[in-house]
This record gives sequence, C-alpha cells and structure tokens, in this order.
Amino acid sequence: NKGGRFFYATTKAAKSYAEFEYQDDDYFLFGKETAGLPEELLENNLDRCIRIPMKDDLRSLNLSNSVSIIIYEALRQNNFINLNKKGKYKKEI
Repeated sequence: NKGGRFFYATTKAAKSYAEFEYQDDDYFLFGKETAGLPEELLENNLDRCIRIPMKDDLRSLNLSNSVSIIIYEALRQNNFINLNKKGKYKKEI
C-alpha cells in the first residue's frame, strides 16, 4: 500500500460512505456478515470507519451487496478508472 488509505465498513460507524472523497489507491475492509471487523481495529481507525445508511430495525445488508455499493461509489468518484465506459450494440442505432 503506497500511500493508499484504508476504510473500514461497519454498521457502527458515525459517517456514511457517501461523505468521503475516495482516491484510486484507497482500500476497503469488510468483515464477516456474522461478526463484522474486530472492535479494536475500528476503535483505532474511527476517522475512516464508514457505514451504509439503513433503517434502525435492520441488522445489516448482505456482505456482497455492501461491497458493491461502496466500491461502485469509489469507482464513480474516480470516473470509473480502468473500466469500459461505453457499451456497444451489435447493430448501430
């Protein structure tokens, strides 16, 4: 990790994932669906803990859905770096 920042996804975070400006060399850590990330890791990195806003009566989103939401936002903010931005039809329209 050369200069990249780490972000920690947790239902316990005070800030939403949408409140940050991501860089193309950032990293995201996600814990198990059943346990999340270790409490000590979160406490030592409170400034980079992120959450997906949800209703209070929901436990959490499925892990793969959470990863998709957060990573896609980071890619969007970085103009979808290294991704094909135009689709192609078989026939020209």
